[in-house]
Amino acid sequence: MLKDNLIALRRLDGASQEKIAEIAGVSRQAYAKWEKGEALPDIERCMALAEYYGVSLDSLCSPPKEFLGKPLMPAPRGKHIWGMVTVNDRGQIVIPRQARELFGLNSGSRLVVLGDEGEGIALVKAEDFEERIQNIHRFAENDAAIND
Repeated sequence: MLKDNLIALRRLDGASQEKIAEIAGVSRQAYAKWEKGEALPDIERCMALAEYYGVSLDSLCSPPKEFLGKPLMPAPRGKHIWGMVTVNDRGQIVIPRQARELFGLNSGSRLVVLGDEGEGIALVKAEDFEERIQNIHRFAENDAAIND
């Protein structure tokens, strides 16, 4: 789990074991043992690596999630991969519990469905979307008043 994440993140970064060992404050040999699963870094070293890679300590140390039978990289800090959902014949999906809890979604919560033909679909809390739209209109009105 940790060893798999260390290998994947280092390869994605294009860094050598020596460079990452330097960041963690250990020898290349000590770091190599972490990637082989022969030893574990202490919490301070894990925190330094999580900070360097921009991931949470939890995602660095957790078993990699899988997609289509392949391990996924730890998600960047503040980003999440909760897994797949299936659209039923009425076009409905079930939002994973962790996502509902994180974003405070309950029965009756309103979501705006946004789409980008090249990127996909996004769900945004209706209150947040409405607030952003109001801010855009206020900005446009202020800008128009200044330029008149």
